[in-house]
Amino acid sequence: MRMGTLCTGLLAVAVAGSVRAEEPPTPASVPADAGLAPFSAHYVAEWKNITVGTSDLKLERGAQPGQYVYKWTISARGIFRIVYSSDLTQQSWMSLADGHIRPEKYRAEEGSSSLSLDFDWGAGRAHGLSEGKPVQIELKPGSQDLMSIQVEIMLDLKNGALPGVFYIVDKDQLKDFIYKQEGTARIRTGLGQLDTIIVSSRRPGNDRILRMWFAPSLGFVPVQAERSRGDRLEFAMRIKSLKP
Repeated sequence: MRMGTLCTGLLAVAVAGSVRAEEPPTPASVPADAGLAPFSAHYVAEWKNITVGTSDLKLERGAQPGQYVYKWTISARGIFRIVYSSDLTQQSWMSLADGHIRPEKYRAEEGSSSLSLDFDWGAGRAHGLSEGKPVQIELKPGSQDLMSIQVEIMLDLKNGALPGVFYIVDKDQLKDFIYKQEGTARIRTGLGQLDTIIVSSRRPGNDRILRMWFAPSLGFVPVQAERSRGDRLEFAMRIKSLKP
């Protein structure tokens, strides 16, 4: 997925699941107040100060209490539309238990490319198809997919407990990420001046860093993300509108 290679790390808030000793939570422990407010957010993607695309995030409640559906659509603009002619769509179905997110299934499509994963927590494995090839991945407690991790981090920040290590299912692998809360900042956004919490993410031994800005006043919705390598900014996404 070419557009995915460029954009998936941003807002993969995150751009993974956290390391926890307890067993995977059960649906029976879902609280009456999930603490998740559905929203729809629109972003612009920038590369070298050029707008290269748009991105839309949408969190909705599922059919059952404690269930949610999270969808992310990325569309290229201008000359980049020639290379990235198809939109990248990612969607995750998840449930909330014991104050944490548990992914149930994940789907991604970009043109003829696709990825389909189903999480079998009873067996401790995720299985599906990546580019038409069978995938079997052994899960660790708290493992997340590329979309559910975004919601998990929002919850962790709301609860004031962001773990330092996360695991995320990426195509046919379970990868570990290091997360760090870097402080706070008041930034100018398409929604006005906002107080934010800055969180960084990177793979162990990798000098590429993703930084994300979350707004507590908006329910910890991500309002900005920047990916850099050393002192060089590679890519950025900035919020333009938000609907509750």
